[in-house]
Amino acid sequence: MTTPLSPEILVPRLGESLVQNGIITEEDLQRALAYQHQQRQQGQHCFLGQALVELGLIDRQQLDHAVTMQILQLRNALEDANRFLERRVQERTAELQEALRKLSELNQLKANFVSNISHELRTPLTHIKGYLELLASGALGELNEEQKHAVQVSQRSASQLESLIDSLILFSQAARGEMALKLKPVNLARVAAEVINYSRVKANNRNITLEYDIPTDLPLVQADEEKLSWVLLQLLDNAIKFTPAGGQVKLSMQVEADRLVMISVKDTGIGIPAHRIQEIFEPFHQLDGSSTRKYRGTGLGLALVQEIIHAHGSILEVESTEGVGSEFRFPLVVTNIVA
Repeated sequence: MTTPLSPEILVPRLGESLVQNGIITEEDLQRALAYQHQQRQQGQHCFLGQALVELGLIDRQQLDHAVTMQILQLRNALEDANRFLERRVQERTAELQEALRKLSELNQLKANFVSNISHELRTPLTHIKGYLELLASGALGELNEEQKHAVQVSQRSASQLESLIDSLILFSQAARGEMALKLKPVNLARVAAEVINYSRVKANNRNITLEYDIPTDLPLVQADEEKLSWVLLQLLDNAIKFTPAGGQVKLSMQVEADRLVMISVKDTGIGIPAHRIQEIFEPFHQLDGSSTRKYRGTGLGLALVQEIIHAHGSILEVESTEGVGSEFRFPLVVTNIVA
């Protein structure tokens, strides 16, 4: 049976209000509640106000007035609550905006600091590299084999430091929105050959097979050749670093839909947990952040790779399975200029 509609449905505490306003007594309320319970046991729908009227404890006019006043009070209370919520939303929005402003300022300060300190490191590093070259060439006197080996180790370390400084400067430019691209038609086959030759030594040292699938008739793409080479070197270096000895790393480039060239770096490495893939693009972040981590690095490489690819108007996609390997791929637009 459907309950009949009544304004009293909107007033859940009618009896309490009537007692507080002196319209009925507590004894009257208990008597009406007992009557209401009795009526419901008999299958009759009976609201408290109806019970009070039927028992003669109040008249219909008093009931209607009480219900109306209760509804008005509830409406006013709701309006007050809404105003309070709106004010709190405005306050929280302002607080969040201020927090975002401060975070933006901190990020800007961090980027400026990284840029400044990186440029300051370049000058002494240039002196170090210069004197190491003089030592290696014998211009400052002949070196014995042990000394030559020490100089070679120092030169490799200086080159690694220079690469790190360049990455920090590039990161600071990206963080400030100052990454400028020198776009021009780029011969991908030539760029691929250069990065493969450069990476082959590291792959051989780690007993990793470095493969490639690069058609010689690839069309030209619109890109910044220097930054694109850096991206491919980073992806190959990353793949080699996280692939155990005996594994494979492959660079592929294929034309898709006549307007895009899909570039892919695939490995048989340790893989990345699916729920942590986005973490690899966070600057200065390592999936293994422990002091005993096996793989070294600043955590900047992939963050910058993504920034550069985004600057080209492209998207870096990642597919990875733990213990099986990973694939990083992104498309570049074919230029209208014919090679």
